[in-house]
Amino acid sequence: MRRGGGGRRGSGNYTNPCLTMHQPWASLLVYGIKRIEGRSWTAPIRGCLWIHAASKVPEEDTIKAMEDFYREIYAVNGITDIKFPEHYPVSRLLGCVDVVGCVRCDELASWEAVPEGVRLEGQTDFCWLCEQPKKLLVPFEMRGYQRVYNLEKKIYEAAVRGLVSVEGPMPVKYPLPDPQDPFSLKPGSIFEGFSENEASGVEKSESLSAAVAGARAAATQFNKKD
Repeated sequence: MRRGGGGRRGSGNYTNPCLTMHQPWASLLVYGIKRIEGRSWTAPIRGCLWIHAASKVPEEDTIKAMEDFYREIYAVNGITDIKFPEHYPVSRLLGCVDVVGCVRCDELASWEAVPEGVRLEGQTDFCWLCEQPKKLLVPFEMRGYQRVYNLEKKIYEAAVRGLVSVEGPMPVKYPLPDPQDPFSLKPGSIFEGFSENEASGVEKSESLSAAVAGARAAATQFNKKD
């Protein structure tokens, strides 16, 4: 597969950009359960981002840790009925989401314009804000690459015909500082206009704190690469 300009972070030359993610995070994102994609680098794109599952088969303990994490953070907003994926396929193109912004973790944690559960999802340096998940009825087998890269044209043309919209447990709409500028929701943008001293985080119960710790532990196996 040709990676094109999308193979290099920050090149800006993306056509049908795609991101390879480990399971179970990849499926949780296209199912609309996961609304924040955490990275150590800022999102180089806005708009549609295709999601591909890496080849590593997830361990049962990892799946349990992440499902427990999302049960707890949705419970903060009174959501208790979450339908998790029945399977977490690997080496497959799964679907896509719309990336509408990217903020720092501390900004997200204090952003009162979004639900408390969303604010708890941010566990990394930069948080990619995702909306409008869609999944493929039949995931496509394909090879993935590091960072954001371009989908091969023939794969895109076949995949786009097999997408269906997904209604997550609690969809979120992130407010853009400037609706005319798709890149206006960026690191530093949501702290403009109010003091950080005015910001408040979400108080964590004992079970929520344990779930957050479990999710962080599950993610550490990949942090050095991502």
